Amino acid sequence: MRLFLSLAALAFTFLLAGCTTFEKRAEEKSAVFAALDEPARARLKAGRIELGDTTDMVYIALGTPGATHDQVTADGNAIVWIYHRHWQEYGGERVTGYRAVTTTASGSGTPTVIYQPVQESIYQDREEERLRLTLKDGKVTVIERPKP
Repeated sequence: MRLFLSLAALAFTFLLAGCTTFEKRAEEKSAVFAALDEPARARLKAGRIELGDTTDMVYIALGTPGATHDQVTADGNAIVWIYHRHWQEYGGERVTGYRAVTTTASGSGTPTVIYQPVQESIYQDREEERLRLTLKDGKVTVIERPKP
């Protein structure tokens, strides 16, 4: 049992280590983060991006974008980073089958079989764009937030 608990604790530690957090990203880009002034560090920790922020600063604040694409304009090439919001939406219940339940009829004591529906909750994965950043020459030039 002790071995099992030790292995479970080790697995949990590896699971947490795989999660990307602000602290982990700031450590990854420690030279960039250390060179920032305190207000900029606090802003990035809060996940706020401003025009002129570098790709490293955006990564520290928000992590890896969910999608990217190249943009070609009259002013030159840029890259667009898109961040999404994910959630599950409840869609109700559905019957997935029936189960037989044996009961005893009151009075006669005769066994009776009734069929009860088996239901499961339905959830749909949802995604919507929450932020789009255009980066040119390694700096944020456009910040787009869709209206709710």
